[in-house]
Amino acid sequence: MADDATIEAANGAAPGMPQLDFSTFPNQIFWLVVTLIAIYLILSKVALPRIGSVLAERQGTLTNDLAAAEDLKRQAAEAEDAYNKALADARAEAQRIAEETRAEIQAVLADATAKADEQIAAKATESEARISAIQANATQSVEDVARDVAGDVITAVMPGQTVDAETVASAVTARMKG
Repeated sequence: MADDATIEAANGAAPGMPQLDFSTFPNQIFWLVVTLIAIYLILSKVALPRIGSVLAERQGTLTNDLAAAEDLKRQAAEAEDAYNKALADARAEAQRIAEETRAEIQAVLADATAKADEQIAAKATESEARISAIQANATQSVEDVARDVAGDVITAVMPGQTVDAETVASAVTARMKG
């Protein structure tokens, strides 16, 4: 090493950075150009096409995903419309069934009411007949009792007198009629 330092000192050159040595500039520029051309060729022929294909693939995936999302959104809207229509149809059917049931119940109720009215009317007719029979019987019983009492009263008021049953009966009948 000491020999190198003496040689350089003899030539009058000071040790320094070789990149800044003007005598090697053409050589450095040549290798710089060769390196830049090599990097350009590698990037343009290998790396950039790969990056471009990855970007194009990602763009295609995004486009397909967006189209699929739009399609799913449309299907969801159609499904919601179908659901709402089915729900409206079900509500209409439920309303129709409720109306039919209500009408059937009204018919059964009207029929039951008519039967009950018929039974009440029959019972009322039967009761009126019984009441009429009881009234007739009561009137007859009152007449019979009135004849017996009138005969007993006459016998008690006028002892020794014979009481004519027909006269008492005609007097009681006339008095009962008004």
